[in-house]
Amino acid sequence: MMKRTNKGYVQVYTGDGKGKTTATLGLAVRAAGAGLKVFFAQFVKGAEYSEIKALQRYCDLITLKQYGRGCFIRQEPAEEDRRLALAGLEEVEKIMLSGEYRVIILDEINIATHFSLFPVERVLELIAKKPADVELVLTGRSADPRVIEVADLVTEMREIRHYYQQGVKAREGIEK
Repeated sequence: MMKRTNKGYVQVYTGDGKGKTTATLGLAVRAAGAGLKVFFAQFVKGAEYSEIKALQRYCDLITLKQYGRGCFIRQEPAEEDRRLALAGLEEVEKIMLSGEYRVIILDEINIATHFSLFPVERVLELIAKKPADVELVLTGRSADPRVIEVADLVTEMREIRHYYQQGVKAREGIEK
């Protein structure tokens, strides 16, 4: 018989395969279905993706906020990208410590540290400050080994085949 617990864990979804954000969206909906409040922070992203429209249907339990101007992945981030990301991280820390939310999702935070929008040490500090009953979920490619080391659950999405390689663009409702 498994022991039930209210302990919150640290989860990491990383790797080059598709599905990291999708997995956390499912987790957010499941948490809301159980009556848990969720704060969903998207770093780097600044456009209206379909998940934003979907999560608005659960606005009494899920709050989504973006801390980016758009995907800069193909070029060097600007100082404004760094400012927005750091301000977002500081805001998320306050929200996490407020006791209002049981699940905090930091979507693409691994990308934010990979592109030096803020140092990974700030993420490690955030993890260390996590209240015992809060589930903290971090996503994005290129997770820092130190983040992986302190996480309780790590899932690596590995791409085996993707139709992008045949020139298929991101499709509304499926990839964006």
